[in-house]
Amino acid sequence: MLDSELIPAAEPPARALLIVLHGLGDSTRGWEWLPGALRLPWLDYRLVNAPDPYYGGHSWYDLHGNPGPGIRRSRVLLHELIDAQIAAGWTARQIGLLGFSQGCLMTFDAGWRYPAGLGALVGISGYFHEPEALLAELGPQARTVPSLFTHGTRDPLIPLAPVREQVLGFQAAGLDLAWKEFEKVHTVAGEPEVAVIREFLVKHLGANR
Repeated sequence: MLDSELIPAAEPPARALLIVLHGLGDSTRGWEWLPGALRLPWLDYRLVNAPDPYYGGHSWYDLHGNPGPGIRRSRVLLHELIDAQIAAGWTARQIGLLGFSQGCLMTFDAGWRYPAGLGALVGISGYFHEPEALLAELGPQARTVPSLFTHGTRDPLIPLAPVREQVLGFQAAGLDLAWKEFEKVHTVAGEPEVAVIREFLVKHLGANR
């Protein structure tokens, strides 16, 4: 099972759960700011460490070699983590995934393949691994999952144009995927971007009881 940290809702009982996946070399510590920034007191957060050590942090897959085996391994681990949350009492529709960079890739890779429809997916500054394979292996309810992808126009690590083309392909295939560009590098663009994510989560997870 993946190592994770639960940050409970500020105003329990929680109505939904957001599973947060960090980027390359980061850890749960790098995203402990998120609950305070989103200001959604009805939301539980489960911050997750990727399985592989990487220069003091963690990695979801091998960035410099063949990423496929690591991505598939991490997908299985994330599905097991989601299974455990459902076994603990959450419904699939009460669970959201949010990921940055490598975590963004894993959010869509695991979220759209999950056999039950999740409540929301949010990917930040990432890309898709083998889009054709992902489309061929979508979960039966994947097209009903509200999804948001944000990216930076000045991202030096993951250029915007190829990712935009990938997004257009998934939109054309019927995925419920919103796309939002920000004038930013490989980061989160402060309150303007957080506000978009907040509104999306309120709309798609906030109505749960």
